[in-house]
Amino acid sequence: MRILVVGAGATGGYFGAQLQQAGRDVTFLVRSRRADVLRERGLRITGLGTDTVLTPRLLTAADVDGHYDIVLVSVKATALPAALDDVSAAVGPRTTVIPFLNGMAHMDALNERFGQDAVLGGVVRVLTTLDAEGDIVRLGALAEIVVGEQRGGTSQRVAQIAEVLSGAGFDLSVSPDIRAAMWHKWVFISTLGALNTLVRGSVGDAMAAPGGDRLGPQIAAEAAAVAAAAGYPVPTQTLDTVRAFMTRPGSADTASLYRDLVAGQPTEAEQIFGDLTARARALGVPTPLLDATTVALRVHEQRLERHDTIATVASTPAR
Repeated sequence: MRILVVGAGATGGYFGAQLQQAGRDVTFLVRSRRADVLRERGLRITGLGTDTVLTPRLLTAADVDGHYDIVLVSVKATALPAALDDVSAAVGPRTTVIPFLNGMAHMDALNERFGQDAVLGGVVRVLTTLDAEGDIVRLGALAEIVVGEQRGGTSQRVAQIAEVLSGAGFDLSVSPDIRAAMWHKWVFISTLGALNTLVRGSVGDAMAAPGGDRLGPQIAAEAAAVAAAAGYPVPTQTLDTVRAFMTRPGSADTASLYRDLVAGQPTEAEQIFGDLTARARALGVPTPLLDATTVALRVHEQRLERHDTIATVASTPAR
């Protein structure tokens, strides 16, 4: 099968590279600036004692060469609208689209654009980031993809796709209830992101402060209550795992959203927190800690918008 990976950042670049190394037919759809970096440096993966440099097959939107069998959408949620326009020409009547985004709002956008039958649910878990040179840095050994039919159950299509994606150096599994799996990941990432944002530090920083050991579990309880009200209760064992992750003394763990925040970059504030707290209000679930996180991140986004506006005005020639 022809596989198109939309985005070659920390997530798409990593999984696409693993698939390419395993002999799959992989092409990356990227923006011009990212294409320039990859053509100059190659697709580089470092960390955990290994270094890999690959020559990826690259396309920009203007160069899309027909339909693909599998399209893996791996961009920040803030970049999804533009990515949908870029990838449309690659999606045909037999294409299966698998998103690897956070939250749930992206499913509505994908279903509207391509039709629900064309879109699977997807969850990825991987510890990677991009460094200043644009190389992918592995921060931990975790690397997992979960896919499944939106309507639940299993299908021959998913089994075929799982066979294509398996055996490529990461864990691959099929979920008969992928929407629940996506919600449960949302609980985890919102808890970690909120904890980091509220304490302006890592899990270990929170644990080192008096009372910090209670904050993570309190946030997790709020997020899990929203999931349960939406019809996707988090199993006790899964929630215990989330709580344990948020209370590890000395842990340097931070969410990618928080790393964007401290770097002064745009974040997925609305997709992860704005949407979650809006659903909480609609369902009548109180979420004071998640609400506080949402406001804090919105202040950050407003500052970035003001800075961009000032920079644009300053660079506009006087008439």
